[in-house]
Amino acid sequence: MTTSSYGDRPWLALYREGQPTDIDPEFDNLLAMVDDAVRRAPHQDAIRYFDGRMSLAELDAAADALAAALQQRGFAAGDRLALFSQNHPAFVIGMLAAWKAGGVAVSVNPMYKQRELRHLLQDSGARVLLCLDEVHEVAADVLAGAGHEVEIVISSAGRDFQTRDDPRVLPDRDPAALPGAVGLTDLLARHAGQRPAPVRAAHPDDPAFLVYTSGTTGEPKGACLSHANLVFNARSYREWMELSPPDAILAIAPLFHITGLVGHGVLSLLVPAPLVLGHRFNAEVMVDLIREHRPVFTVGAITAFTAMVGGPGVGPDDFASLTKVYSGGAPIPPSVADKVESVLGAYVHNAYGLTETSSITHLVPPQRRAPVDPESGALSIGVPIASVRARIVDGAGDEVPLGEVGELAIAGPQVAEGYWGRPDATAASFPGGELRTGDVGFMDSDGWFYLVDRLKDVIIASGYKVWPREVEDVLYSHPAVREAAVVGVPDEYRGETVHAFVSLQPDAVVTEAALVAHCRERMAAYKYPRAIAFVDELPKTASGKILRRELRGGRA
Repeated sequence: MTTSSYGDRPWLALYREGQPTDIDPEFDNLLAMVDDAVRRAPHQDAIRYFDGRMSLAELDAAADALAAALQQRGFAAGDRLALFSQNHPAFVIGMLAAWKAGGVAVSVNPMYKQRELRHLLQDSGARVLLCLDEVHEVAADVLAGAGHEVEIVISSAGRDFQTRDDPRVLPDRDPAALPGAVGLTDLLARHAGQRPAPVRAAHPDDPAFLVYTSGTTGEPKGACLSHANLVFNARSYREWMELSPPDAILAIAPLFHITGLVGHGVLSLLVPAPLVLGHRFNAEVMVDLIREHRPVFTVGAITAFTAMVGGPGVGPDDFASLTKVYSGGAPIPPSVADKVESVLGAYVHNAYGLTETSSITHLVPPQRRAPVDPESGALSIGVPIASVRARIVDGAGDEVPLGEVGELAIAGPQVAEGYWGRPDATAASFPGGELRTGDVGFMDSDGWFYLVDRLKDVIIASGYKVWPREVEDVLYSHPAVREAAVVGVPDEYRGETVHAFVSLQPDAVVTEAALVAHCRERMAAYKYPRAIAFVDELPKTASGKILRRELRGGRA
């Protein structure tokens, strides 16, 4: 039964009838999961990339060929293969090939520059780098230097595996050369029909993926996610959403991010269901893909949905197939959720998870709407999914009473064992195997969980705590506001003061004084922003999460 140390909780009544409260592992490892999918539906689409199609059997054969090629070049069990790629078939092929050769996949954000890529390659000890041609320049600079273990470099063109180019997301310039690289399509052709040499079957606790979590406090760390972690949470998605093979999955989130990796990539192989890829997020491209492929399920940051529904000529009919829609990666202000639903035609359910938890730990049940906490105005992140143990703790790790604010701590089958090569960081973040999330929130008497903010983002103004989320939610309630982010800035008198950054809806006009007054009327005097800067776009991660830390250093 889904429990926390609070005991049996009312949230069990929020599950739909028949929803399991515990999930037993269905497969011992990810390759057993993939083999089962290929056996059941070899001719079903595994990937749809623009006009390109790849069946499960074709995907499996391509991964076999690449795995065989890697082994012949010295790749051994336990070695790491880094994937420097957008949402492209090469990412999925490389991921499967790493597992088939007994190795570990490593995701790399394709927006990384030289310093960031160099750190990741050094930290992971990757022996193989598979990258798209559009990042050749960055990769070439890093590979020309010392300090990394990369021995095999594979390049794939963004236009591979498709029959139609889309200049909205694909570069229209010739890529720079990447010395020493072998082309992926050439490699697959050369080794077509080959299978990798047998390796020891992966143990459930063996690492399958290193996913680097943001370096908000120091350098990024690689969360070491096991076969069991990823299989469990893919199955959690499938059971919760009640997905079946005809239900195409739209990859809004990037595959290199934990939401896209598990909630799109691994999930599609488990169901199995077609995975619709569009290279990288572009609102117009995504809407076109929905119109063409009629996907049923997706999960992504609320900023992505806001961008899609804000396009010209877009209406509920365009999104009619998307009946199962979830948002993760960033909290949803209630007013934004309402605006998106009015165009999307479907309610966007909240989801919560982290890189260290292999994506989801909390979801809003399919037949429910997330409640809004009357005091903080926060929209609930949902209830714990099957087998999750969630609690709210104080600084000493002791549980706080229901309704009181503290840090969210999580344990369960999807929680990583720790960070790659970082025993001290692992001990600090995973005491007793329980993840301390750094997220501040509370649980109400009905079992709903709410987040207030990040511990590191709290603003101390004149001795009072101000949670940026609360101020942002008030700003979002103004009809002119498209996006908002709030940070604390130094203040000689108050210690810190509240500073907001806002982008406006198209053609909207509002003054700084009007927005300040809007907030002052709706919150305590120490909370409302003393200054508001208007910007065209707020800085975001690739998954759509607004980067407050970048705003702190560049305030107007």
